[in-house]
Amino acid sequence: MSRRKYHLSLRKRQLTLAFFFITIPTFLMILFIYYPLIFGVKISFYQYDMVGESIFIGLRNYIELLKDPLFWNAFKNSLLYLLVVPPLQIISMLLAVLVDKAIKGRNLFRTLIFLPVVTPITIAAITWQWMYREKGFINFLLRSLHITDKSISFLSDPNIALFAIMFVTMWKGFGYYMVIYLAGLQSIPRELLEAAKVDGARPSQVFFKVTMPLLKPYILFCSTMSSIAALNVFGEIYAMTKGGPAHATETMGLFIYNKAFGYLQFGYSNAAAILFSFVVIAFSLLNFYIFREGGLKSYYA
Repeated sequence: MSRRKYHLSLRKRQLTLAFFFITIPTFLMILFIYYPLIFGVKISFYQYDMVGESIFIGLRNYIELLKDPLFWNAFKNSLLYLLVVPPLQIISMLLAVLVDKAIKGRNLFRTLIFLPVVTPITIAAITWQWMYREKGFINFLLRSLHITDKSISFLSDPNIALFAIMFVTMWKGFGYYMVIYLAGLQSIPRELLEAAKVDGARPSQVFFKVTMPLLKPYILFCSTMSSIAALNVFGEIYAMTKGGPAHATETMGLFIYNKAFGYLQFGYSNAAAILFSFVVIAFSLLNFYIFREGGLKSYYA
């Protein structure tokens, strides 16, 4: 084979390989992401229950949603989840700062914090259900420390049930975000930190003027992912309370699921999902706007 034919054959094989690398993922994305998305938007304008004939009803699903008190209750619970859970990821950052130092037993500490991340949600939910029981470990601890005289109904009191589940979500997420922040801390050149100390910057100035600005890409990622996770929370609520008592812990994820698979109102459920998707996108863009800038700050300011 001549040199020219060899190069033409090699180029042909490369183009064929590139064609398959592009077309196969594109086909899978169209099949499993874009087609269900477009189909979901379409049936949000229909009365659709997968059994009878689908009937086009225009915007009626959206109009009824805006009048549905359970929709607004779930919407409020999701926003409450968003206001409480993601901001507390700052604890993950503090844990990362702690385990980044050369302290004794830090590998064990890292493992213990990360352990909840790999615990299946059903196992975590059952464990915490047991701990939250009136005769469970937490009530036993509170009574032993004389913090309360009677047992607290963590999961059956509408006023505190949602916060009790929020704690489980945070407990599972601390380790995940800690690992990301730890990777960010270890990517910061030590020379910059040492130079700041040599220049006379106090430890707090080094952290807020050097470390924090350089961590902004990691903060952006963690903030965006935790916001999306908080708005879409489902597993722990479904496993622990199924939205009860009296819809007190029903978030948008559970509301959409119940309407679709509990009442077979797929059109109504998809309309709720479409509306709520705009909220998730808005908060994601807000995160990108807030944390759009990074870089070092002067510690003399």
